[in-house]
Amino acid sequence: MKYNNPVIKGFYPDPSVCKVNNTFYLVCSSFQYFPGVPIFKSKDLINWKQIGHCLTRKSQIQLDQVNSSGGVFAPTIRYNNGRFYMVTTNETEQKNFYVWTNNIYGEWSEPIFVEQGGIDPSLYFEDDKTYFMSNGSDENGVSSIFQCEIDIETGKKLTQSLPIWQGTGGRYLESPHLYKINGMYYIMAAEGGTEYGHMITYARGKSLNGPFEAYKNNPVLTNRNLGGYELQGMGHGDLIEDNSGNWWILHLGFRQIGQWTTFHHLGREVFLTPATFDKDGWFSAGYKGTTIKSFEVENIHRQIVQNEKKCDTFSDTKWNLDWIHLRLSHLENYIFEENKLKLKGTSINLDMADSPTFIGIRQKDFNANISCDICIFDGEAGITLYMDENHHYDLAIQRCEDSYKVIQRLNIGDIKSIQNTVPLESNNNASLVIHANNDFYDFNIILDGKEIKLGKAQTRYLSSEVAGGFTGVVIGLYCCDSKKSEYAQFTNFKCEYF
Repeated sequence: MKYNNPVIKGFYPDPSVCKVNNTFYLVCSSFQYFPGVPIFKSKDLINWKQIGHCLTRKSQIQLDQVNSSGGVFAPTIRYNNGRFYMVTTNETEQKNFYVWTNNIYGEWSEPIFVEQGGIDPSLYFEDDKTYFMSNGSDENGVSSIFQCEIDIETGKKLTQSLPIWQGTGGRYLESPHLYKINGMYYIMAAEGGTEYGHMITYARGKSLNGPFEAYKNNPVLTNRNLGGYELQGMGHGDLIEDNSGNWWILHLGFRQIGQWTTFHHLGREVFLTPATFDKDGWFSAGYKGTTIKSFEVENIHRQIVQNEKKCDTFSDTKWNLDWIHLRLSHLENYIFEENKLKLKGTSINLDMADSPTFIGIRQKDFNANISCDICIFDGEAGITLYMDENHHYDLAIQRCEDSYKVIQRLNIGDIKSIQNTVPLESNNNASLVIHANNDFYDFNIILDGKEIKLGKAQTRYLSSEVAGGFTGVVIGLYCCDSKKSEYAQFTNFKCEYF
């Protein structure tokens, strides 16, 4: 069977996975977006369906005015004694915590905090004991994975935090996970930073406290030396056994916009790479230790077909699953109807590290046609291609005294520019259209049945290489600067990939 990478497209970084009976469950980072930590399920590791979020209440996560790419970092999902656990970091508050649920489709608990520092926490269960891991530095400043035993009911530490593995010497040792396979303990981590030098390394030992012997061919998985290859940044993975005894790594990576064009703006995505154990109990991964666009494998049933959703609309997405808010969601400013969205703007706009009236869906591929019919009565409402408050492209309708106009605006760092305007005269509505490809976004308006081009902008200025941070472009619908009580209306939203 042949499958294509990534298996989950768009800004869904830092995947972690567990298996319960015959179903796999996966979570990803969400940073400053709310609800936090999306949850997916799959029967075959190839096709994933989002089923919820772990953090759905403001009491579970503090996101008020957090910096972009702050908030929720690197979750781990585990299952033990009939209960799911998701452990993560609120990086803004520098606190590690976990939540739990007995029903993966239901609500999760209030947070339980663990007094161990670092980020990228993970849990390991054995013999009615719970072990907590995160990254950090030892007394000499050397990067290490720290581990302690905790009371899973309270989060209280039962032992001192001790360094158990220092990695292989790469920078930014992170993403620790511990497994017991055939009587041996394997610790897997990421090194090199979540950029072009990213890699997965591992070691094994006879005790869960170490010492651990590093795999002699580390890194076990990396694309760091593949110049001129569009898939880069492979790392931060979780090892999982399928229902037939085969092993896989689900991990993050990104697609740069061209073979030699080292920019990426879709964010870090979820990739699937096969792993194989040798007779001595060491595993290798991928194609010569790399992740490729397509794997031809014999250990997935040939009847499985990889399905890909090619169109997002109001009618075939769910407001509480597919769509996300910036930081906090002030729901009094949102009216959700079948095939229609109504938004009331506030004085908070997209340039602020705050919570504007905004709801977005992740851009999942380079080539797309994005369109929406928008009607306003006051202020400004439109479509934004949003990386962060300093890097976003907007196509919007504005009210100007007794008339209206469509604007194309580019926000690139400290440069904020309205590039083009089209007057609407007495009309207060318009059909806005954005055509996207690897390199450009084209901004258009439909008037009298004709599509009029306002301008274009390069995708690279919304990339992580320019903007920094850990997120990806989100296609947002927004409203701001409303002085009256009327709501802007959004209909016929469509994002079609090709």
